[in-house]
Amino acid sequence: MKCLLSWFLLIVIIAVLVSSCAKSDDSKTATTDNSSSSSVNCNNGCFVAVGNSGNIVRSTDNGSSFDNATSPTANRLFAVNYVNDLFLVVGDSGNIVRSSDNSSSWDNVTSPTTNQLKGVTFGNNTFVGVGYGGNIVRSTDNGSSWDNVTSPTTKTLYAVNFGNNTFVAVGDSGNILRSTDNGTTWDNVTSSTGNRLRGFAFGNNTFVAAGLSGNIVRSNDNGASWDNATSPTGNDFRGVGFGNNTFVAVGNSGNIVRSTDNGSSFDNVTSPTGNNLWGVGFGNNTFVAVGLSGNIVKSTNNGTTWDNVTSPTANTLRGVTFSE
Repeated sequence: MKCLLSWFLLIVIIAVLVSSCAKSDDSKTATTDNSSSSSVNCNNGCFVAVGNSGNIVRSTDNGSSFDNATSPTANRLFAVNYVNDLFLVVGDSGNIVRSSDNSSSWDNVTSPTTNQLKGVTFGNNTFVGVGYGGNIVRSTDNGSSWDNVTSPTTKTLYAVNFGNNTFVAVGDSGNILRSTDNGTTWDNVTSSTGNRLRGFAFGNNTFVAAGLSGNIVRSNDNGASWDNATSPTGNDFRGVGFGNNTFVAVGNSGNIVRSTDNGSSFDNVTSPTGNNLWGVGFGNNTFVAVGLSGNIVKSTNNGTTWDNVTSPTANTLRGVTFSE
């Protein structure tokens, strides 16, 4: 009897130990699961690029590698901007999407237009988007809600930028508009070209726009007047970026040009791709350009030399920005 009792106690002890180990294992598993997160670490800045079929890609390692982000739309996306801890994107059918968590998740925003929006920028606590038919929209609540603004043109606007308390938009037939009251009202400006302008950047108190047939124009009086800059190519330009006192323009057939004299003159740079490049952005001493078939190229020496980057998508990418 005493032997049977000893065996019973031994079995009970073993059962308790097994149960305790199982709970310990469960606890460890739960801790591991909870520690995994879909959040994106942009402490050192992130590049985010957008394009066809609602594609959004991002890089947390200075443009060396990119991953796909979950997008809330299948519409083409044309432009992306980052400010106030917010990524904001515009595209087809007036689509506006935003992310306030370092591009981890994205939400659609109610848009006041169904017209294609092609460009977006930020200044003086105001977002401004521009697009098809001269459409202009603006938001003063960090992109949560938007209103249409009366436009002085019906020509499509491809890009918009902000500098020195002035919004400037460029588009078809060399059309240039400017606003000095935070995008509330706009006026036409005399342009130095009749060619379509698509890419646009501001730096060192200078606006630089580029477009069809290699045309480049610049203004150093807050967009009031414009001059043609010397261009080394007849290829169409689609994007312009600025960083480290350098303007970089990109376009058809992988064409890349750069200027270190505030946009007065540009020189061709050897490109690693023959694909059309649609957009270029700058951050953390790095230029990143994106384009046809998901092509991504980068430069870490102020646009002097460029390398291809492995892309996670074959969809055309049309715009790129960097989160400071």
